[in-house]
Amino acid sequence: MTLDDIAKVQGLASEAVLLEDCEESGLDQEEVRSAMLGRIAEMRDSVRRGLASSQPSRAGMVGWNAKKLWESEDRIGAKLLWRVQAYAMAVNEENARMGRIVAAPTAGSAGTVPGALLGVADHVGIADAQLVGPMILAAGIGKVISQKMYISGSAGGCQAEIGPSAAMAAAAVTELLGGSPAACVHAAAMALMNTIGLVCDPVGGFVEVPCVSRNAFFAVHAVASAQLALAGIESFIPPDEVVSAAAQVGKLIPLSLRETAGAGLAQTPTGLAVAESLRRQAPSPLKGPHV
Repeated sequence: MTLDDIAKVQGLASEAVLLEDCEESGLDQEEVRSAMLGRIAEMRDSVRRGLASSQPSRAGMVGWNAKKLWESEDRIGAKLLWRVQAYAMAVNEENARMGRIVAAPTAGSAGTVPGALLGVADHVGIADAQLVGPMILAAGIGKVISQKMYISGSAGGCQAEIGPSAAMAAAAVTELLGGSPAACVHAAAMALMNTIGLVCDPVGGFVEVPCVSRNAFFAVHAVASAQLALAGIESFIPPDEVVSAAAQVGKLIPLSLRETAGAGLAQTPTGLAVAESLRRQAPSPLKGPHV
């Protein structure tokens, strides 16, 4: 199944994705639905823990920002954006603390889908049981994209992680709010196309800066893509061609900007100083307890 195939579905896009998945896996539909509801509960729990904690991350660069945002005043009257950003950061700060999260599709981009989907659902008062279909669609969108491009920062820059996650989230939010299969697919395509070329330049090589805040930004990006699609706006470039373009650009991104900390933010004076400080603090592999 391609993105264009999903767009032509009659009825809910998630139902078509579920049917194909069950045919391939041999699982019963209720098994898949139950498992997905469990994933939603895990996402919900990581959001809850992240919003309540100020514990620093493993490298000490993040860990308090989600809680700080959650407890701050909404100064621009944008409760939805405030909630979506806080949820996304909460999940990624939990990841940075080595807490339990749901990769969606990766750990580094794990906050985008729950940030957007749970954030919108809570904003408009939709129960978790109604998120199962949109989450199944998100998984299907991620699967289709992964068949055309590698989903990892080391393979294709940050666009290969945050791009698919934003596309998954955009499609899920669109279906949640009543969008047609075509609208869901075009939301995914618009989200993905606007991440093309995004590099992966983590400070110190840790999935913390700029990763945590990037999930917050692209969770909002996903919601914006859904809003455009729900208004009838479509991607000018066909969705499957957007995926091919993202795959092509990912291969062109230099190695120094593919999760190696060889350029970009990682090579700024501050980035280098942080990396050196962390290197000095790290225990020597030759001085372990068994030496």
